[in-house]
Amino acid sequence: MYIERDIKYMFKRAADNYGIVALVGARQAGKTTFLEHHMREHDARYVLFDDLVARTQFDDEFKQFELEYISGTDLTVLDEVQYGTEAGTKLKYLVDTGNRLWITSSSELLLAKEVLSYLVGRVKVLRLHTFNFPEFLNAKGHKILPAVARSGLVSEHIIYGGYPRVVLSDDTEFKRDYLMDLLETLLLKDVARTFGLRNMTNLEKLTRYLALSPGILMNKETVSSDLEINRHTLTQYMDAMEKSYIIHRVSPFYTNKRKEMVKQQKVYFVDTGLRNAIVNDFRPEIDGHVFENYVLVELLKMGYRPNYWRTRAKAEVDFVIDEGGIIPIEVKSHMDPRRVKKSLRSFIESYEPQRAYVVGLRGTAGETEVNKCKVVFTDLPGLWEHLTGIDFSRLR
Repeated sequence: MYIERDIKYMFKRAADNYGIVALVGARQAGKTTFLEHHMREHDARYVLFDDLVARTQFDDEFKQFELEYISGTDLTVLDEVQYGTEAGTKLKYLVDTGNRLWITSSSELLLAKEVLSYLVGRVKVLRLHTFNFPEFLNAKGHKILPAVARSGLVSEHIIYGGYPRVVLSDDTEFKRDYLMDLLETLLLKDVARTFGLRNMTNLEKLTRYLALSPGILMNKETVSSDLEINRHTLTQYMDAMEKSYIIHRVSPFYTNKRKEMVKQQKVYFVDTGLRNAIVNDFRPEIDGHVFENYVLVELLKMGYRPNYWRTRAKAEVDFVIDEGGIIPIEVKSHMDPRRVKKSLRSFIESYEPQRAYVVGLRGTAGETEVNKCKVVFTDLPGLWEHLTGIDFSRLR
């Protein structure tokens, strides 16, 4: 069963205008399925770089690789091309000699300057995330968002995440086993092997530490002391996890260095189902920090790069996005339009935004006004509707 992805229109525009389209994102997020579906319109070949024969030819017998896989086709798909050596120069040669390429990577290694510097003006990079909430609904067969199931569907998406095979299965035991197996593959293959990390025990300890407190304000000295991992190694491991699309770090929003946080980052997971697999916790009761993580992930899938706001006096707003003007977003387990948190009021007074959102897992939707700023209380589907214009009364 193929589920169309929201990225399809951006992808088609890119494919019409660039010699190379690079689709990057987490392993098993659906990159290969997406490209295989769309390559049917072309006379195309597919090359998987996990195949030792193909990768060896690319590395050591490039002319033979070109003859066997590239020549005589309208299009070639190079899957997980980051495993090839000197990929930048070789891809540049192929596109400069008139070939069209679609390439994928489960690691930010593909985006390193050693590769991209050769492909300026030739490549369009697109990110494919795991299923966002509208795609999740589509995969579940919902043409509209049924009001009676609204909360339950959001909860399922939070608990098990958006990996396509997980979403498409109704077997909860399979979902859990799949996520556990995927976690092992991600840590061993995409993090440890790709980035040359040798101490799996430390990597697993760090992963669990972060998963126990999603949205943690990262103090490297504290984490280093707690886990007995030196700061250099800690930084190396976290960089590798982020470049492998396991975690995402959020930086502070600030305009006043004396009064606001400017350096410390907050750490989240790119999929809440994967986070739950790390701590083996799939209970239906959703922790507030996990819900905050989920809202962050959905904002990323909408195309935003959220920051957080925190003053030295400890006033804090969970997320700040920019949409032709800054918008603060507060995340609550239970929302009540009669109560606007003091920290959110402080942000509104300082920055005078026109809109603010309080996103609740439970509670009452509604609106109020603070200093001429409209504060909207809504659930996650409502946030999608407000920020993207999607209409959940007619999805497809």
